[in-house]
Amino acid sequence: MFKFKTVLASAVTAAVLATGTSATGADSMSYGTNKGATPMAKADIVDTAVGAGQFNTLAKALTAAGLVDTLKGKGPFTVFAPTDAAFAKIPPAQLNALLADKAALIKVLTYHVVPGEIVAADVKAGPLKTVEGESLNVTTSSMGVKVNGANVIKTDVMASNGVIHVIDTVVVPN
Repeated sequence: MFKFKTVLASAVTAAVLATGTSATGADSMSYGTNKGATPMAKADIVDTAVGAGQFNTLAKALTAAGLVDTLKGKGPFTVFAPTDAAFAKIPPAQLNALLADKAALIKVLTYHVVPGEIVAADVKAGPLKTVEGESLNVTTSSMGVKVNGANVIKTDVMASNGVIHVIDTVVVPN
C-alpha cells in the first residue's frame, strides 16, 4: 500500500508541475533517469500538482484512493498526470462510480505512475512499466509523444521527488 500511496503522491505533484514545455517530436521523451541535468523543484509531486490549479480532479482522486502520502514520499516518480479537462472526458456517472470504488481508483491512478524519474530527453517509443504492473505504450512522431493514445501536452514539470508529464486523457489499464 505504501508503494501505491507514493506513486499517487507523485502523480499529484507531477500534475501541479504542469507548467513544463510541450513535447514536440520523437526525441522529446525517452526512458532513463535525470542525472542532475535539470534542477529539482522544492515542492513534491502532490503540492506541485495542487498548486498548478488544473489538477483538482486528480487531487480529489488521489485523496479518495489514499495515495497522497505515497506521492509525497521519497520517490522518485514519473507521473503522467491527466488534467481536469482530461477527467471531464469521462461521463459524470462513470467518473463518480470510479471515485467511489477505491480498488478500481488505485488501479487507474497507479497506472499513471512509473517508478524512477524519466525526463523528456530520456523517453523513447515502446512499453513503459507502471506501478500498477501493466505497461504504458509510448509512441513518438513528428506530432509529439503519446502514452496509450493520450497526448503528452507538457513535459518535465519538476518536483522534489520526481517529474510530471501532463496528458490530455485519462488512461485505463486492461
